[in-house]
Amino acid sequence: MVQPDLLRPLEAAPRFAIRTRQGLLALLLGLGGALGLIGCSSAPQAPASNPQAQSNSNPWAQRSQSEGIPDTAWQTHRFPGKSETVFSYQRQDGRDAMLAQADASASLLRQVVRVSPEQLGRLSFSWKVPALINEADMTRRDMDDSPVRVLLAFDGDRSRLSTRNAMMSELARALTGEDMPFATVMYVWSNSLPPETVLPSPRTDRVRKIVLESGPSQLGQWLSYERDIRADYERCYGEPPGALIGVAIMTDTDNTQSQSKAWYGPVRLLPATAKTAP
Repeated sequence: MVQPDLLRPLEAAPRFAIRTRQGLLALLLGLGGALGLIGCSSAPQAPASNPQAQSNSNPWAQRSQSEGIPDTAWQTHRFPGKSETVFSYQRQDGRDAMLAQADASASLLRQVVRVSPEQLGRLSFSWKVPALINEADMTRRDMDDSPVRVLLAFDGDRSRLSTRNAMMSELARALTGEDMPFATVMYVWSNSLPPETVLPSPRTDRVRKIVLESGPSQLGQWLSYERDIRADYERCYGEPPGALIGVAIMTDTDNTQSQSKAWYGPVRLLPATAKTAP
């Protein structure tokens, strides 16, 4: 149950243009990936025909061992009031892959980690997208969907959050038991924005998106990436990052009320000097 005392200050502040509890909850639920990596958890589905889907050979079933954090496996995290995107392990094109199927839905698959700023290295991942979401527009809050997203959530000095973001984080904790991340970097596929465009979420400046692909020319094929985590964070926020506290993937169609699917290859954190094989 949301605590009324958390809602009253927001309702009373005209600059937020949030006059009712319903309006505030709609804003919070609409944040989706902007809330970062919070929500109720469940294990991703494994096809019954694949006996190794939950074995140690499946990277999506392996656990992380991070400083100060218990071992955590990849888990589906749902947003209150949203239909759930279905995640299921597959062998796709000879690869270990996680299939995400969205139907007017939004949820993410996350792994809790804790990597101190001085240990941040590189992020390796791949994806395959068969089709774009025709009506999606990442610059509009009511059309902000993407067939693929890879998210990095960071800790930081919460005393520096704006009043609006601090109150949203408090409300997130009241609803889910977890604060909103201090900052989130999100890699996305846009319908039209140029690659390497950086743009804030239309809902909060604590989420910044980096466009990796744009338009239909690369559809239907596996695309691989290796990103410098610190460099991308500093590019987005203009300052050094705090600790990395979560990694996630997300395919969402809740705003456009459409359907989409995509495959993700394993997402791995690498030391700064490591390079993946070609």
